Amino acid sequence: MRRSRSAWVAVLLAGTALGTATVAADAAPAADARSAVRNAAHTTACPTGWGSRDKTRVAGTTTPVRDVRAARHACFDRMVVDVPGANAGRLGYFVRYVDRLHQDGSGRPIAVGGGAVLEVRVAAPGYRPETGAPTYPGRAGRPLPDVDLTGYRTFRDARFAGSFEGETQIGLGVRARLPFRVLALDGRVVVDVAHSWSGAR
Repeated sequence: MRRSRSAWVAVLLAGTALGTATVAADAAPAADARSAVRNAAHTTACPTGWGSRDKTRVAGTTTPVRDVRAARHACFDRMVVDVPGANAGRLGYFVRYVDRLHQDGSGRPIAVGGGAVLEVRVAAPGYRPETGAPTYPGRAGRPLPDVDLTGYRTFRDARFAGSFEGETQIGLGVRARLPFRVLALDGRVVVDVAHSWSGAR
């Protein structure tokens, strides 16, 4: 009887081990499948339809530009031109790739680093229209004040070109000629440049 009881215990232990191995083996493919879905979503979640052609919105405001700033996002690098108090419907822009940036008024070329250059024009002055006093501290040909592009995947350089006849002009140097979009929102114009053409993060 003692021998029979020992044999029965051995059978039970073997069955338990087999069940555990089966559960682990069944769980592994499910975990792998979930991981693959997450990875696929992570690598293809970025928009790809922006294109690289000129983007224009005809409008204008006398509300002045106060700041220009940059930020990094998962799919793109972003530049924001702040025009506090301006309604989105009054904010116009003209953004395009150029072979070389030329300053409005003087025509002077401005060197902008990077594999490609986006000329960003916002239809808002960088000064008070009634006095001509500057509202944005940028200096023509110089990097944008307080904009540090270290570690950005797409942005390489950002230069102030000036503000002339109610328009503020900026040169944005990017890694290559990549897709971009422009958004006019209350109080700001946003320029997003994608990290790639493929949509991969």
